[in-house]
Amino acid sequence: MHELTAIVIGATGQTGELLVEKLLQDHAFQKVRVLARRAISSTNPRSENVIVNFSCQAEVKKAIGNGDIIFSCIGTTMKSVKGDKQLYRSIDYDINVNCAKLGYENGVSRFVLMSAIGANVASSNFYLKLKGETEEAVASVPFESVHIMQPSMLLGKRKERRTGESLAKAISKAASLLLVGALQKYKPIESAIVADAMIAASKLSVKGVHRYTYPEINDLVSLK
Repeated sequence: MHELTAIVIGATGQTGELLVEKLLQDHAFQKVRVLARRAISSTNPRSENVIVNFSCQAEVKKAIGNGDIIFSCIGTTMKSVKGDKQLYRSIDYDINVNCAKLGYENGVSRFVLMSAIGANVASSNFYLKLKGETEEAVASVPFESVHIMQPSMLLGKRKERRTGESLAKAISKAASLLLVGALQKYKPIESAIVADAMIAASKLSVKGVHRYTYPEINDLVSLK
């Protein structure tokens, strides 16, 4: 495999930050281009940080540039957008879909998306419906391959505190012992494992659209 150029969106979140760190440690990648709304400091010579206005498609297309794989961990929360569902959609859906379409136009061949367990366009839940719509839109772009991670609750340290999340994680960890068989996909998982799985998936010589829940995400890490 030739040395790869990765393009990352959503690099300031819990999983995205870990993903960038791991990509920079992986010498299969000669360049890691991070697209963000603000400057991200890095002293690694293989890191290229591009400040971009995601609402301007011409700017996004230029920022994506030439590369092999787009990794997306971008997403928000209702708290961050103060309950504005349209703003929420503009981040979770519009940025992902625009980057997928523009990246494909630029010659990118693979897209690796972090979504969520339960994503479904038919869901009555706003979050899961939006995730499902995003998955379908990205999957419709004719990349050589699209890899979609569908983790349940993400474990690990966040920069921002979310009310009740620590308690929910503790309960979820305890309950995970009961999640066996078909219920395994609902087990909480470390963000670092998801990041490793995203990198492993990006290197697979397979075509088409592939989705991974808890068991498959762990299987991918064993291949890394």
